[in-house]
Amino acid sequence: MIEHPSTLAPFYQGWDVYQQHLVKAIAPLTSEQLALRVAPHLRDIDTLMRHIIGARARWSYYVLQIGDERLRTIGEWDRPTQPVRSAAELVSGLEITWQMLQNALERWTPADLQEILRDVDEDTQDEETFTRQWVIWHLIEHDIHHGGELSFALGVHQIPAIDL
Repeated sequence: MIEHPSTLAPFYQGWDVYQQHLVKAIAPLTSEQLALRVAPHLRDIDTLMRHIIGARARWSYYVLQIGDERLRTIGEWDRPTQPVRSAAELVSGLEITWQMLQNALERWTPADLQEILRDVDEDTQDEETFTRQWVIWHLIEHDIHHGGELSFALGVHQIPAIDL
């Protein structure tokens, strides 16, 4: 008899590995290295990482409705008025947002993928709807897309990049 997973965690194995690649790439960086960028018009490494972390936190807190007030606060990290972060703070942000997502994946079932989730823009009151599956995929593609930018930025400056 074929056993079917009762939670989503087995379907998303590998995302946890990518999370560890991000942590390993960021953890040893100095404040000077976090300020590096590929070109003047592109994000520096700190801003790029704050964007990855902030997006994870916002989607998790506001749309997936997981986590606590820490996620709401971390969701603001990539706003223009926010301060730069140390490598240790960025690693902490990655770990907090990842743990919330991992806990949810261990709780949700395959049937939960089709649940319709709503997001209301606080300024315009416009509402968008998404399936849980779409949000999870969007977070994965967002991590991978900006992780590629991170890897490129590190490599350009001869700093060890994400090691796949």
